[in-house]
Amino acid sequence: MAKYLVETYYNCSFKVTHYLDEVNEKELTNLEKRDDGKFEIINVKLDNRKTKSLEKGGINKVQKETKQTDLTSDKSKTGNLPKNGEENFVKKIHDSINKRFGMPDRRKGYIQKATIGDHKVYLHTGEYEDGKIGEIFIDTSKEGELVKALMNNFAIAISLGLQYGVPLDEFVSAYVDTKFEPSGKVYGNDRILSATSILDYIFRELAISYLNREDLAHTPSIGANLDKSKGSKSEETEDEHNQFLKIVKDITSKGFVRNNYQKKLVDLSDIRINLKGKK
Repeated sequence: MAKYLVETYYNCSFKVTHYLDEVNEKELTNLEKRDDGKFEIINVKLDNRKTKSLEKGGINKVQKETKQTDLTSDKSKTGNLPKNGEENFVKKIHDSINKRFGMPDRRKGYIQKATIGDHKVYLHTGEYEDGKIGEIFIDTSKEGELVKALMNNFAIAISLGLQYGVPLDEFVSAYVDTKFEPSGKVYGNDRILSATSILDYIFRELAISYLNREDLAHTPSIGANLDKSKGSKSEETEDEHNQFLKIVKDITSKGFVRNNYQKKLVDLSDIRINLKGKK
């Protein structure tokens, strides 16, 4: 039978990084409601510990440790860890950080077909429920079995990196502007007109679709133009519009619609369908 109850209180410091297209009061006010930020644990501190007696009729003895102990994994501080319990606690935290987040069995995504030179490239994406990209598949034509196998395994490696938490912008920085054949004009993509290689094209497309990297696009965003052309709306109308867009984002692929919801959606509210059968 247990005789004592030990309660340990920790204080975790972390930071969340968001990417914004523009800085304004509305964006900063609703920043905490967004779920697309990067989460990073800075340190973990032991605030205090309480030990309670569970014996019946006994007086509860409370022992406090008010000294804050830093439990970060910095090599210069690991020698000062007080006990194995704290080391295990930090280990569990880092295990959770390095954990692979598998894709759901039924997932959203899109397929983009494009032609670079005489080579057709099919890019398949898979998304988590919140719209973040978690996997890619690359299919090419007019390539030998060796090249196709290398591209397939390259896509698997990128997918594993995304599922283990590697930011997409790290891959974009590494592969955009890589140069090898096939290269040249791109046909079939509304935002990219040319590419220096297949990898340059693929990660430009992913950056535009999932990171809103308009600096990597060759044509202006239609969604941005529509937003500028919209007139002033009442608060009630704007709230309904935002709620509707939230529903759309939940059920559609973020990469497919990008920001062009007005272009992709069709309003059928004024259309009446006659469901009566013929006699």
